[in-house]
Amino acid sequence: METGTARSAGDAGEASDAEHGSDRTGSTEDARSTEHPRAAPRWTGLPPGLLRMRRLLLVVWLVPLTIGTGLLLGLLAGPGWAAFALLPLAVLAWGWPMLGRNWNSWRYAERADDLLISRGVLWHEETVVPYGRMQLVEVTSGPVERHFKLASVQLHTAAAATDARIPGLAPEEAERLRDRLTELGEARSAGL
Repeated sequence: METGTARSAGDAGEASDAEHGSDRTGSTEDARSTEHPRAAPRWTGLPPGLLRMRRLLLVVWLVPLTIGTGLLLGLLAGPGWAAFALLPLAVLAWGWPMLGRNWNSWRYAERADDLLISRGVLWHEETVVPYGRMQLVEVTSGPVERHFKLASVQLHTAAAATDARIPGLAPEEAERLRDRLTELGEARSAGL
């Protein structure tokens, strides 16, 4: 029963297209791709200052932890136990290239109707934020980010699930992006 209803609605749509002189020879996806051709997005990566900051934070936390653990275990439990202080160094050796891979995975692209944000090494995630759905665009910069001359752009949308963030931008680029996204968001939402 439901199949017949769906077909008759589709037949009515085809009849309506025939009345208006439209030719529907391909699928809906094919028709959309010919109506709105999209060029490949121009991706922009994050500046190297973000990678430098993250690696420095890794070293600042793990090297003192290694020294403290080694001294504490060496004095209290004996020199054999001090070898466990090498565990934070192993985490440092593993984390250094992982931070590089993570940094390489972040990129964003501004398109005509939306902003694309791509990230992730193991779990690749791509977020599409339509300009018309943006409610708030913030530029934030904590004390460590300010020291490295970095800022983050936070996008808030009507649906909390599509909120997005672009970390580690140069402050000038973050402000330019905020202004552009705000302008495009206002223009797109006014047309709704």
